[in-house]
Amino acid sequence: MKNLLISQATLDKLADKHQVSRREVEQCFANKCGLFLEDSREDHRSDPATMWFIAPTNEDRQLKVVFIFKDGLVHLRTAYEPNPVELAIYDRHGR
Repeated sequence: MKNLLISQATLDKLADKHQVSRREVEQCFANKCGLFLEDSREDHRSDPATMWFIAPTNEDRQLKVVFIFKDGLVHLRTAYEPNPVELAIYDRHGR
């Protein structure tokens, strides 16, 4: 995915804390079957808006992918396995 930007600090956090690779994030974008949802929580608001979705990797691992879309580029904030509340929200509003 050419327009996906991931800082080295974020790559390190993904690997160390969440055991998520860049390739898995790219697979989630390719496998997405729903909408992007805006994170409207006060401490997560940004300009441009923080967006997120849940999708499977090619190995069927569900990941929540959180990003900002700016100037034609996707700036990844984080990606990790979603909790039951996040899954329920996405099932209700994103699929």
